[in-house]
Amino acid sequence: MPVALVLLLVAIASVVFHFLSPWWWTPIASNWQYIDHTIIVTFWITGIVFVAVIGFMAYCVFRFRHREGQRAAYEPENNKLESWLTIGTAIGVAAMLAPGLVVWHQFVTVPEEATDVEVMAQQWRWSYRLPGKDGRLGTTNARNISADNPLGLNQDDPNGKDDIIIDGGDLHLPVGKPVKVLLRSIDVLHDFYVPEFRAKMDMVPGSVTYFWLTPTRTGTFEVLCAELCGLAHAQMRGTVIVQEQGEYHAWLEQQRTFAELSGQRPIRKAAYRPDGEGPR
Repeated sequence: MPVALVLLLVAIASVVFHFLSPWWWTPIASNWQYIDHTIIVTFWITGIVFVAVIGFMAYCVFRFRHREGQRAAYEPENNKLESWLTIGTAIGVAAMLAPGLVVWHQFVTVPEEATDVEVMAQQWRWSYRLPGKDGRLGTTNARNISADNPLGLNQDDPNGKDDIIIDGGDLHLPVGKPVKVLLRSIDVLHDFYVPEFRAKMDMVPGSVTYFWLTPTRTGTFEVLCAELCGLAHAQMRGTVIVQEQGEYHAWLEQQRTFAELSGQRPIRKAAYRPDGEGPR
């Protein structure tokens, strides 16, 4: 009897803690509310199964407790019970996987109007690259990485000469505009994660991974590395600042291009129209 009560108390306390917990999501700041919906579906399914299993265990402990004169029945197989458990498990797993597959398809299907932004990770800092007035990012090669070329751009690629380089600084993004985030790492596994964006992806050395998002509100948000990348992993933090179009383009015009940083002939910085529709 005491064991059955303890099991029931564990189930009830877990549910109460879930609803009264002070630890919850940060307010969302992107279009990925689908991530929240998928997590909520998973919580409901796993929560119901958890309570049902614990409740069944408590029932069995109480119903089949030891009593004088009663003998246990040995029943190694029960085809009906096993069939129902198999069907129920399959339905539960499918209900959790289906929303995730739908969201994943949306997660990797980038809108055509999205602007490319590159994120470079290394122990223990973040660097960024944005397209210049031509709207295109130049090519890169890990062999080109040096103190003067921290992102490894190909100096012979004309598309990269006007690329905006943010080496260890803050990333600025315009609100309401879709962005394709290209992810690179030059040493170990990292993971670019802004909790308010609900979007993240592993960064694998030698590969370029990606995701996309549309910032939905202005503000300053912290960047975290969501992959254990070394002893100073917890200190690998950065900042993303989401701004209105005018403020964003004013900031963009103040940044230095790859040509300027590498000592090549400077390229005139893009002048952006007040309506935020791009360079003129």
